[in-house]
Amino acid sequence: MTLHIYNTESREKEPITLAPHKKEIALYTCGPTVYNFAHIGNFRTYVFEDLFRRTLEFFGLKVKQVMNLTDVDDKTIKGALEKGVSLDEFTQFYKRAFFEDLKTLGIQKAHLYPSAIDYIPQMIAMIQHLIKKGLAYKGKEGSVYFSIRHFPAYGKLSHLCLSELKAGASERVTTDEYEKESIADFVLWKGYDPERDGDIYWESPFGKGRPGWHIECSAMATELLGETIDIHMGGVDNIFPHHENEIAQSEGCSGKMFSRYWVHAEHLIVNGKKMSKSLGNFFTLRDLLDKGYSGTEVRYLLLSTHYRTQLNFTLEGLNAARQSLQRLEDFVHRLKQVQKGKRASAQIKETKDRFNAALADDLNISVALAALFDFIRHVNGDIDRNELSKEGASQVLAFLKEIDHVLGVIPLKEREEEIPKDIQEAFTRRQEARAKKNWADADKERDYIQSKGYLIEDSPTGSRVKKNIM
Repeated sequence: MTLHIYNTESREKEPITLAPHKKEIALYTCGPTVYNFAHIGNFRTYVFEDLFRRTLEFFGLKVKQVMNLTDVDDKTIKGALEKGVSLDEFTQFYKRAFFEDLKTLGIQKAHLYPSAIDYIPQMIAMIQHLIKKGLAYKGKEGSVYFSIRHFPAYGKLSHLCLSELKAGASERVTTDEYEKESIADFVLWKGYDPERDGDIYWESPFGKGRPGWHIECSAMATELLGETIDIHMGGVDNIFPHHENEIAQSEGCSGKMFSRYWVHAEHLIVNGKKMSKSLGNFFTLRDLLDKGYSGTEVRYLLLSTHYRTQLNFTLEGLNAARQSLQRLEDFVHRLKQVQKGKRASAQIKETKDRFNAALADDLNISVALAALFDFIRHVNGDIDRNELSKEGASQVLAFLKEIDHVLGVIPLKEREEEIPKDIQEAFTRRQEARAKKNWADADKERDYIQSKGYLIEDSPTGSRVKKNIM
């Protein structure tokens, strides 16, 4: 089965194939600017990128992933100067926090995490080459700009109607980010400003200064993955200007296609509104952990909506994710208790086919998850009727392990839940009362257990007490 993905540039679903004479997919994913903790909008993109890479590997493709860390930027320099520390000291703290958050969310490590600060010679060389080819020019203030009018293909990714937007070499953008309403020659090298930059700068043939944000990714991607990479990913907010500028710089230098596929995840909103600190709906992962949610619950919610659909993040949605994961955990527990029954599950192949077909169709995760939960309902019915054999249960567990290579959320290892002594004793008394058919005493113990926030689960494979997550 071939994986098809929506290519932002062509605006069509295209089959993912290896480039001629290549043995692996060269994947570049835009990483964080390490000036603060990443927020859940960032992680919506990073979780999707993780799901996509896992799916590529699930379909038998070998992948080499590079994710950059932007540590040379307006925001990082401002933060370091305000704290009175070196740029490296300032950004190292947030780099460590980012890697901790990736682990919490079960995101696989990229093969390489290049930092912009380590690739400035390559950026300078790239800028020199663009100047030599007439695609860049020096400004009076010591900065170097890319000349859009000398790159006719500019706008091919974002599909913006450039003639309707402000444009021209007379207008230049010196900041790292700008709005869609402003098309202009963008900065490749920012001339040194002592008031803005303090003692943070690099020497270059153009004078003191630092690279612009856009040239950083072009230099790192081509240095580590080659002049033509296979897949470039990010959030939709990266399409313009960042990725559009990357194409101009990279293809301007090499004369070759920069990336064969462009894949972008839609925005995340919170409670129907754009995430904003002023609205009180701004969350980092750590904020949600402090509220008692787990990384797996956050991951489940972030991956459960199709990547090209805007995700409305709510705490109610997180609670629903918790219930879905509890259902998965209960299912795994039941499978491990199966002893009787005479047949295996007949639904594994059908479910695998549905699951794979959904993923192959532009990572249609909601259909893939629906196939999984339909399967759980069917197998639970087999267990209720004492039809599933122990061998069959083992086959189901093996299947869950296989698809969890993609999802990364199925609790195959049961949690060691510590049940308070008084609850355990009440549960034992309840079981003894039931054995004696003393229903009044059994109900009394059950009611006590429920009043303490726990519940009893009875099934053909036995009874157990667990925390009530509702």
